[in-house]
Amino acid sequence: MAADAHERGRDYLGLAQIDKLLACAKAGRHGARDHLLVLMMFRHGLRVSEAIALRRDHVDLEQSRLWVPRLKRGLSVEHPVEGDELRAIRRCLGQRDDFLPWLFVSERQQPLTRQAVNYVLAAAGERAGLGHIHPHMLRHSCGFALANRGYDLRLIQDYLGHRDPRHTARYTRTAASRFEGLW
Repeated sequence: MAADAHERGRDYLGLAQIDKLLACAKAGRHGARDHLLVLMMFRHGLRVSEAIALRRDHVDLEQSRLWVPRLKRGLSVEHPVEGDELRAIRRCLGQRDDFLPWLFVSERQQPLTRQAVNYVLAAAGERAGLGHIHPHMLRHSCGFALANRGYDLRLIQDYLGHRDPRHTARYTRTAASRFEGLW
């Protein structure tokens, strides 16, 4: 971690900001896909490379589960899929008439690129009035949201696929919920 990491600006979004971002992603040209992309990146703490690598067979609609293959030597795990997310997956897949293996595809019937994800998030962030939004902010937002809900470090570590708890500690260290009730 950089020596001045504690002085960096806020690199995550609160839940109200996530809701605005989701609404603006849904309002775009590829609304169902973009909304699902933002929702899954936030809910599952996906890195951009993990999101674009997701395949249809990673989603089990009957069991409401998502296999999350982590990169960077992370711990791959299965996550539950909530009802609103399940409906968003069905809506997105229902608009497609292809049998391509990827969950997120471009107009050219190819997996989304990192640049495309950057563009989708930046455009939705501008429409939402949130300024410049980059993909990794959604991963950080997931970690902070879980920490603010009171979940312990180890659970968040496993959920985000971190091998080293030091990478997860930043979320619990700054969680406002830790300080509630002190006075």
